[in-house]
Amino acid sequence: MQTMYSWLRRHPTVADAAWAALLFLLCALEVAVDWDQGQHDLALAGCTVVLCAMLVIRRRRPDVAVLVGIGVGLGQVVVGSPVNFADLALLVLAYTGAAFAHVWTSRIALVAGLAAGPLAWLRFYSAQAAADRPAGTTHSWTDAAMSAVFSTPFVLCWVLGRLTRIRRAYYVQLEDRAERLERERDAQAKIAVAAERARIARELHDVVAHNVSVMIVQADGASFVMDSSPEQARQALATIAGTGRQALEEMRRLLGLLRSADSGGDYVPQPGVEQLPDLLEQVRNAGLPVAFEVEGEPRELPRGLELTAYRIVQEALTNARKHGGPRTAATVRLRFDDRGVDVLIEDDGRGASAELARGGGADGFGHGLIGMRERVGMVGGTLAAGPRADGGFRIDARLPLKPTRTPAAAPAPAPAPPVAVPVAPPAPAADLSGDSRAS
Repeated sequence: MQTMYSWLRRHPTVADAAWAALLFLLCALEVAVDWDQGQHDLALAGCTVVLCAMLVIRRRRPDVAVLVGIGVGLGQVVVGSPVNFADLALLVLAYTGAAFAHVWTSRIALVAGLAAGPLAWLRFYSAQAAADRPAGTTHSWTDAAMSAVFSTPFVLCWVLGRLTRIRRAYYVQLEDRAERLERERDAQAKIAVAAERARIARELHDVVAHNVSVMIVQADGASFVMDSSPEQARQALATIAGTGRQALEEMRRLLGLLRSADSGGDYVPQPGVEQLPDLLEQVRNAGLPVAFEVEGEPRELPRGLELTAYRIVQEALTNARKHGGPRTAATVRLRFDDRGVDVLIEDDGRGASAELARGGGADGFGHGLIGMRERVGMVGGTLAAGPRADGGFRIDARLPLKPTRTPAAAPAPAPAPPVAVPVAPPAPAADLSGDSRAS
């Protein structure tokens, strides 16, 4: 039964044709009875055929069906054809006008339905009612009530069709909204995937570029002094091993981000400001002297802000080691205040081209600056990068933080003067690096 109902909903014209055939059969029986009684009403037969045909096409051509049905009804009033079974089609056409036809056709159908009762009453029943009334009496309220009763079925069918149109429009609106939400969900998912891929790409670049650069410098130095200074070669190999282990831990952490949430596992936490001394020591061992200065009172920062500061310092020192040339030194300065932290990295090397400072570079070195700008932008900060006036390169990042002191708080004591960590001359292993661009 459900299968048949679904099939009829997909083929509504078949259902309309079946109802039209049933109505035509009833009208044919009525015409046959009248014919046997000697009443040859050809107008009734013609109206029956036309109205049944309009029932068949009422969904494909609702405007035509409604207008033709109104014309047939007016023709019945004019020629005086009595009410018959075929007039049931007019009720269906009133519903069709409200449910499927254009707005102006729907309004015409409503007006025709309201006028159908009075017209039918005046044409077919008012004369008989006047003959049955006592002489000298006029039309009573009963006449008006009866004419209204004749219009009631048409108005009810029109209202039912109007409700069907409203419900269908509501369902269409719901489907459109569901499709729009689905498209927005897919778009948001694609944006989230792209953002996650960009974040992992930045992490991979920072980890691989820094650690592999250190390993290449040490490997070149070890191969250079392998015969003349085995002790320095062993130190370089130890540095390579330690750097490789650190890179492996970072890679494991990044791969853990790609696993599903239920896979579990313990991964190395993301580095922060507290790991900067270890990073600077690693860079010094690779042959780049670095001074570290802290201004203001160090404070606890959000993990995202700490990771951003760490990656900026790491990338800046990696670029200084790559592009600064031999005998390059760098300075890292952190300045804390109530509004955030400033990260300043300067070196006295050969600097970089303007294209690299803008984040470009055909050789791929500009991806590090692009990643720094993206990281700073995600935390709402600013980044300035470019060559220094007296040579070298400068990176200045401002990482904002919400203030923790209220305006009414007592003024804080004057910050201590900058503490510069002196850097001893590079160890003998530092002389092994040479110009890292050779790698």
